[in-house]
Amino acid sequence: MRYVIEGENLPVVKVSLEAGESVQCEAGAMAWMDNEIEMQTQAGGLGKMFGRMLTKENAFMNTYYANRPGEIAFASKFPGSIRAVQVTPGNGIIVQKGAFLASVGDIDSEVYIQQKLGRGFFGGEGFLMRRYTGNGIIFLEIDGSAHEYEIPAGDCKIVDTGYVAAMSESCRMEVKTIKGVTNVLFGGEGLFNTVVYGPGKVIMQSMPIASTAMQLYAYMPHPSN
Repeated sequence: MRYVIEGENLPVVKVSLEAGESVQCEAGAMAWMDNEIEMQTQAGGLGKMFGRMLTKENAFMNTYYANRPGEIAFASKFPGSIRAVQVTPGNGIIVQKGAFLASVGDIDSEVYIQQKLGRGFFGGEGFLMRRYTGNGIIFLEIDGSAHEYEIPAGDCKIVDTGYVAAMSESCRMEVKTIKGVTNVLFGGEGLFNTVVYGPGKVIMQSMPIASTAMQLYAYMPHPSN
């Protein structure tokens, strides 16, 4: 299997498959492919199907098999970046909902509960994320540009809500209330920050789609009350 990511801020990942190789994605994620590739749709069991629905992903997965060498492409749904992340046994990755694009290899996924219910909902990354484990490559959609940091043990990154795209499963995430009434009322950063503790890698995104939607909403005409 070979792949190339092209398109700058409107990216596409093109995966070249040899005969017998396959790639998996959410239903509807494929952009184009050669005639040598065939699709098979499956849910993977009720548990996995409902788990994907909880994280607002498609309940069904598509697997594309190559009968002969051919290419298949997956396009990002939002201007940004596509990152390929290597997953190995014991080195999984935790991903925000909606960031999964496709995978190759022996990859399994499950719902990841990142912390207590209340702050998880208000923290921006959400109460439910997804953990990907196994041995293969995960292709992730990043809103805006991607920025990677290696956080050493005992250290952390403080992140405005919504900017964490993915992190190593060795990392730990907490959502903390911003201290100080003045900071909350006039700081412009909302009520919460996300804190990611090392050791491990974290991938930030520069243009979370939720934040972008709020900026665009301010310029849209609204009906008068």
